[in-house]
Amino acid sequence: MNTGAIVIVGAGQAGGWAAATLRDRGYAGRVVLLGDEPHAPYERPPLSKAVLGGQAPPESTELFSAQRLAQLDIEFQPGVSATRLRLRERQVDTSGGGALGYDKLILCMGGRPLVPALPGVDSAGVHVLRTRDDALRLRASLGPGKHLVIVGGGWIGLEVAATARQTGSTVTVLEQAPRLCARSVQPGVSAHLAALHAAHGVDIRVNAGLRAVQAQADGKAVAELADGTRIAADAVVLGVGLQPNDALARDAGIACERGVLVDEYCRTSAEDVYAAGDVAVSAHAAAGGRIRLESWQNAQDQGTAAALSALGETAPYVPTGAVWSEQYDAMVQIVGFPALAACEVLRPQADGRALLSMALDAGGRLVAAVAVDAARDLRQLRKWIAQGAVLDPALLQRPDVPLASAQIG
Repeated sequence: MNTGAIVIVGAGQAGGWAAATLRDRGYAGRVVLLGDEPHAPYERPPLSKAVLGGQAPPESTELFSAQRLAQLDIEFQPGVSATRLRLRERQVDTSGGGALGYDKLILCMGGRPLVPALPGVDSAGVHVLRTRDDALRLRASLGPGKHLVIVGGGWIGLEVAATARQTGSTVTVLEQAPRLCARSVQPGVSAHLAALHAAHGVDIRVNAGLRAVQAQADGKAVAELADGTRIAADAVVLGVGLQPNDALARDAGIACERGVLVDEYCRTSAEDVYAAGDVAVSAHAAAGGRIRLESWQNAQDQGTAAALSALGETAPYVPTGAVWSEQYDAMVQIVGFPALAACEVLRPQADGRALLSMALDAGGRLVAAVAVDAARDLRQLRKWIAQGAVLDPALLQRPDVPLASAQIG
């Protein structure tokens, strides 16, 4: 396919890479990129770190500038969203009032922060962090003498906590589960993260649910917990999850299940319609079933894969589950999928700051790993996950035995 028109709905990491990949592979037809934000495609990870902390301007997150997109002959339409998919006519209605015809359609609508239906969450003192504008708004509430209450002890909540502490803010993190990041890492990693934040002065409260937010006349807020505890704050940040923007696809009759369902070639249930990034749900045996990945790496890789599939290339997309997070001066790297884990093995590190956690299934195969400041070891673990290697837990726990010696099958 080298002529016609490909429309990409969503100009985030996945959409931006899908558009660039089409040109990189020599596609000469029309490429239209719709973005509901006024900004050119940008990367989101720095928003909770350098941008929020004031060390970098929001423009530094730019993935492809508007000028670069123009050079690639990509018709970028900022501030324009798709309002309806008309699959039979192969057209996309837009918020600008027009309609775009397509030969292939790639859906990269991403997601939006989940806002629980609780009293007061719509008040001025309550924040989410998803966009560049969100980061700038929250930044104004940080600094010495400020108190931040973060609802949610997952990755976004912990990254915001680290950045806020580095600005001199007082920080309280509320996590409804018994431990931090319970859905994505094993207990040993959760404990390590809790200790890291406690050492930096963060008040971590697990088994703590939010009941309501009470707005104050001065724009501040009071967080009311399920047990009746009240915490006054300059700002309350909601970091309780991401909701996929799949309504457009669902309304068009495309199969969805907490996101747009795709196969290993990023194809949806509709002919010539593909999906990628935070909105896409795929079946992956290593993940124990269907999975929707919310990561920078997956958005880039799957956006690229969707573009290749739209051009007729037939290599299946196989996600790695790679995720990384910077908190203070610690680098947390994750690979694999912990859903099939039967046990966690921790390997002692000479430096007490570092951590190596390995998740094994019932047969001793490595299915996921987490490395904190241990990138070299993670490279070996990544290979073992790809190979389906069987490891000896007793040897893994012995720092006097070379890591490579732990493989037994």
